[in-house]
Amino acid sequence: MQNHTKLHDIGVIGLGVMGKNLALNIADNQYSVAAFDLDSDKVQGVVQQEKSDRITSKQTQVPLRINGCNNLSEMLSSLEKPRILVLSVPAGAPVDGVCKALIDAGIESDDIVIDTGNSLWTDTVEREARYSKQFIFFSCAVSGGEMGARFGPSLMPSGDIKAWDRIKPIWEAIAAKVDAETGLPIERQEPGNPVTEGEPCTTYIGPAGSGHYVKMVHNGIEYADMQLICEAYQLLSDGFAMTTTEIADLFNKWNQGSLNSYLMEISAEVLRQADPISGKPLVSMILDKAGQKGTGLWTAVSSLQIGCPAPTIAEAVYARAISTQKDQRFKLSQLLKGPEAAKPTAEERDSFIAQLENALYCAKIACYAQGFQLMAMAAKDKGWNLDFAEIAKIWRAGCIIRARFLQSITQAYQAAAIDGIELDNLLMADAFCIALSEKQLDWRKAVSAAVMKGIPVPCISSALAYYDSYRCETLPASLLQGQRDFFGAHTFERTDKPAGEKYHLNWSHADRDLIKV
Repeated sequence: MQNHTKLHDIGVIGLGVMGKNLALNIADNQYSVAAFDLDSDKVQGVVQQEKSDRITSKQTQVPLRINGCNNLSEMLSSLEKPRILVLSVPAGAPVDGVCKALIDAGIESDDIVIDTGNSLWTDTVEREARYSKQFIFFSCAVSGGEMGARFGPSLMPSGDIKAWDRIKPIWEAIAAKVDAETGLPIERQEPGNPVTEGEPCTTYIGPAGSGHYVKMVHNGIEYADMQLICEAYQLLSDGFAMTTTEIADLFNKWNQGSLNSYLMEISAEVLRQADPISGKPLVSMILDKAGQKGTGLWTAVSSLQIGCPAPTIAEAVYARAISTQKDQRFKLSQLLKGPEAAKPTAEERDSFIAQLENALYCAKIACYAQGFQLMAMAAKDKGWNLDFAEIAKIWRAGCIIRARFLQSITQAYQAAAIDGIELDNLLMADAFCIALSEKQLDWRKAVSAAVMKGIPVPCISSALAYYDSYRCETLPASLLQGQRDFFGAHTFERTDKPAGEKYHLNWSHADRDLIKV
C-alpha cells in the first residue's frame, strides 16, 4: 500500500452495524477510508468511533484514517483511481439505488463496486451484467456478524478476477486468521492492533454469484448446526431433567473436544445467562418462536431445484417455521397424547449423554456433507470451478459456523486432491467414514430415546436417514417407479438392461405385456 496525503484507498457506503465495523477494520489495517451514509449522524459516528478507539488503545499519535463525506460525488473525488467502493446496504432495491446514484455521481468504467450484503446470488449475476458498461460490479459475501466485521470476518468474494487482484491485499488484511497447523482461530479483539499472522479466511470463490451462493449454503449449514444443538438441549432438558446450568457445563465440556465450535461456545453462554428481570435462566424467558431472514430457505429451495438431497438443512428451516406456530402448538399440546414421562436414573442419564455426543457429531458430519454436495452439484450445473478445500479453510474462523471440525474437512479434500480423487460426498472420506461407522449405534440409540420420549429431533433424525439412505445399496424407489408407471406411464429402467433404456408395462391390458420405449 502506498501512503496518501489526500486520496483515500477505499470508500465504504452504508455505515450500519456491518459497514461501520468493516470501515474500522480496514482503517486498523493501515488503509485510509472515505465513509458515507445518507444518515449524517452515522458518518460522524464512525469518525468519532475511530478517534475513541485510538484513545482507548493509547494510539493518539496514529493519524486517523477514516474521513466522512457529505455525498457520493465528494466520495468519488476523494478516492484514488481506479476506485474501490464497498457497499454495505440491505439486499435488494437499496443495492440498485446506490449503484444508480454512483452512476449519476460520475463513477467510471474501471471503478469497482463491491456488494457485501446478503444478496441472492442470482441477483448478483444479473447486476454484474447490468452495470458492466458503467463500472465493475463485484460481490463479496461476509460472515461473522458485528464482531467479525470489526476484527476479522470470513470473506467470500466472486466476480471479475482482475478486480479481485486489486481487492485481494485489503481483503487478506481484514479477514479473520487461523493457525495453519491447527486450523484454530487466531483472535485478538483490540482496536488498532489487528491480527496479521496466520492464514487469512478469504479466497477467490469464482465467477459472479458463486461467492453469494457459497455464503447461502454456509447459512443453510448454520441453520442446521444451530438446530442440532437446540435439539440436544431439549433432549437433555425435557428428557433427562438437566438444568440449564448443567447443560451449559456439558456444552462447555463438549466444546473442548470434537464438537468444538463457535455455536457450541455461545450456546453454553446463552444457557448460563440469568434473566436480568426475573432472575430465572434467560432461555426460559425467551419466547420459543424463531426468526429467519431467508438464506436457509434459499438453500433448501436450491437443493430442491438442483435435485440434491439436503434434508437436514430443510428440516432446520421447517423447525423454525413450526416454532412460529405457537398458538397451534399450544392448542395441540392439550389434545395430542405422547408417551408417559419416566424419571431417568443417573446411570441412564450418563449413558445417554455419551450417546448424544456421538449422535451430534455424526449428524454434524451429515449436515456438512449435504452442504458441500449441494455446492458441488451447483458448481457443475453453473460451470463454476469451486475449490472445496479452500472454502472449508476460510470457514475455520470469522464466520458463524467456524469449528475445529472444518480442519478435518479441509484435510479430506486436500488428501483427495493429492490422490487424484474427486470427493463426491464427504461421507466417502476415510476419516468421516470411519467415525460414522464407529459412532452410528450411539446415533441410533439417541434418536430412539428421543422418539420413545416424544421429543422432536427433526435434524438429528433426518441426518441419520440421510446416512442410512446412502448406506443402502437398494432403495424402495423401484416400487415408486412401478407406481409412477402404473398411473402415469412414466416408464422405468431395468436392473438387467443398459442404463438409459426405458420400459413400460401395459397395466390396463389383460396380458400386461412389457414394452421397450
